[in-house]
Amino acid sequence: MIGLGLIIPVMPRLISELADTSIYRSAEIGGLLMFSYAGMQFLFAPAIGGLSDRFGRRPVLLTTLFLLAADYAVMALAPTLVWLVAGRMMSGIMGASWAAANSCVADCVTPEKRGRAFGLLAGAGAAGFVLGPAIGGLAGEFGTRAPFIIAASLALIGVGVGLVFLKETLPLERRRSFNLVRANPVGSIIQMSKKPFVLSCLFVIFLMQLSSQAQISIWAYWGELQFGWTPSTTGYTASLYGVVLGFCQAVLTGRSVHRFGAANTARFALLFGIPSYLILAFADSTASVILAIFIGALAGMTLPALQSLMSSSVDEDAQGELQGAIASMLSLTAIIGPVVMTQTFSFFSDDKGVYFPGAPFIISLASLLAAISLLWIVTSRRAAA
Repeated sequence: MIGLGLIIPVMPRLISELADTSIYRSAEIGGLLMFSYAGMQFLFAPAIGGLSDRFGRRPVLLTTLFLLAADYAVMALAPTLVWLVAGRMMSGIMGASWAAANSCVADCVTPEKRGRAFGLLAGAGAAGFVLGPAIGGLAGEFGTRAPFIIAASLALIGVGVGLVFLKETLPLERRRSFNLVRANPVGSIIQMSKKPFVLSCLFVIFLMQLSSQAQISIWAYWGELQFGWTPSTTGYTASLYGVVLGFCQAVLTGRSVHRFGAANTARFALLFGIPSYLILAFADSTASVILAIFIGALAGMTLPALQSLMSSSVDEDAQGELQGAIASMLSLTAIIGPVVMTQTFSFFSDDKGVYFPGAPFIISLASLLAAISLLWIVTSRRAAA
């Protein structure tokens, strides 16, 4: 996650350098890059999860992290947009290792404690996102390629740490054979459809994460256009969000699940996204953006709470498959979202027609409201049953 966050502040300028184009056209190209990244993750996440169910979590995690380091090195040297696109595609494949990482939690933690554990893992990701943009913003002042070199180095360090400290969490007797029919997005969804509650939660995650694509896709472009942010400012604001989100996920999620239950935590936390998106859509200063960050971060407790509910609803030998399905659903939103959000941003940010750079956040709000409605319906039905 540090590596992913590192490149965010410099991506607009790197695209502009390689394509020699304007900021809003760079946003469109950036959306296509994110599309390629997410497309590969969507296709390969179930396979990564399935391989971890067959061969164990440790070899899958370490292999993907090593290849991710090699990929960052390639992107650091990318002479053209074609090389950059190829690099982002490979990053998407290797980034699917989240499926194996989340499966480690399911292997080691009892069902009643998984909400807190998933929150801690999500908080670790948020912590990486705290450091990543901040370091990337500073490194970007020395050149647009510097953050990629740092990301490659950190990934290699991660491999070394994993070789020494990471122990296998999946015993041999709980492993299952690898089935290519199941180890793909369609196959994993078909398997999850056998559990109607799990399938419904997957759709909630889809709508919820689709709403978050506005921040992920246009943050740097929107901040530079609307408020004149530099790469450093972009990095600092993203890091602030990571700090607050990490606190909410790593600290508040476990306490909330313990006191109110995973279902209530998921339902009520998601409501905080409504005022956050409204503020962002009509933000007129960086101060208002910061306010939205603090409010919206509370919604981050929903995903680990949902993961806890879903993990308890599937067999122990299918945890990797479940996490692969979740990762694919997240990636699907990252396929659709960047294109929709960046195109909307571009349409409302040029010198023609209505000028409203915050328009993507209105789309986010609509998707979030749909997620809230579905979440309340499925959790209420489960409680009644």
